[in-house]
Amino acid sequence: MQNTEEISGEDELIRLLLKRQSELNSLLEVTRAINKNISTPVLIQMLEVIMQNYLQVGRLRFLIEHEGTFVCISSYGGEEESAKALYQACRKLSKARSLTSLANQEDSLLKKYNYFIPFYQKTKAIAFALIGDFNTTDEMLSNDLNFIQTLINVIVVALENKKLFRERMESERFKREMELAQEVQNMLIPIRLHKETAVEIGAKYFPHQNIGGDYFDFIRVNENEFLWCVADVSGKGISAALLMANFQASLRAWAAVEDDLTNIVQRLNQIVVKNTKGERFITLFVAKYNEKTRKLVYINAGHNPSILYTNGQAVSLKSGTTMIGAFDELPFLNKGEIYIDPGSLVFNYTDGLMDYDIPVTKTWNEEKLLDFVIGNGELSPDKFNQTLLDHLNLIVKGKPIDDITLLTLRIF
Repeated sequence: MQNTEEISGEDELIRLLLKRQSELNSLLEVTRAINKNISTPVLIQMLEVIMQNYLQVGRLRFLIEHEGTFVCISSYGGEEESAKALYQACRKLSKARSLTSLANQEDSLLKKYNYFIPFYQKTKAIAFALIGDFNTTDEMLSNDLNFIQTLINVIVVALENKKLFRERMESERFKREMELAQEVQNMLIPIRLHKETAVEIGAKYFPHQNIGGDYFDFIRVNENEFLWCVADVSGKGISAALLMANFQASLRAWAAVEDDLTNIVQRLNQIVVKNTKGERFITLFVAKYNEKTRKLVYINAGHNPSILYTNGQAVSLKSGTTMIGAFDELPFLNKGEIYIDPGSLVFNYTDGLMDYDIPVTKTWNEEKLLDFVIGNGELSPDKFNQTLLDHLNLIVKGKPIDDITLLTLRIF
């Protein structure tokens, strides 16, 4: 007959083997759920069921890193603490890199628990677990703790992979959005400007990134009049590009049927407000010139003032209104009118010309720009634009923080 010790040893071995089999089955179920891309709440529910019913863990707090802070995604047993309090308590154990007993802890929160388990990605903490009211035998303690670490680690890795997948998908979506926005904007920027007998036109456009928010256009209204516009839409991406596309279509449509520039700008404001609900706005300078009367009518809607150079003098064209799209009705609207002498130059630009990633107000500002126009106003439009860019390369050491658009016209 077998003695009692032999029977007891066999029973213990069988019990251990059955427990190991149950552990493997639990891990298999969790792994299957992960492979099926099961939602995070269901995955956490599976963890809690295994911890409570199989491992006899009466209290669990499971925190993971999310956007620079830690959130508690699983909490059962005992009085619930705030995620902030849990994180602050766990930070007191920042030197621990593996499972740590809390038997001798003096912290009032930590001493409610039996063990602390940190999870690191290289040197960065990505998750913490606190387990308490842990009901197991001394013989099975080491085995159960190893299994708990393995189980939670599998789930931490799964959650990290989910986050990386979301980030990759977001990056791909953003990349595609930028490509679409660039395609839309390329359709808005004129490939070549009109060849006119009454005006010579030079333009340069430099997007800050692949897609910018600037827009410019030149429109022949009739045999005696032409109109041009320089604009800058707030924001980036496909929504900003589509807004500008809609703006261009609206400007061209109203310019064809409406003589009064004031009415055109009011209409454009209504359209932008309706389309964006006040969430985006556009600054613009729009001008209309009559070759017979030589009268220039313009409106500056919150934009950098265009500069008129004539007979050795330069003046900023500031009359107008505030940006469009910000108010249901424009609070004021002043139309500027001026008669143009033959050979005058009109320089239009966007704010990227003035804004750089380092302070440049002493070396480059609107007064310096006026001086440059006076000193170079006799150049052809293309030569003027290039000379200005060369000048900036010499005096400004920083890089522009926004798109740069230059539109220069010589009116004969």
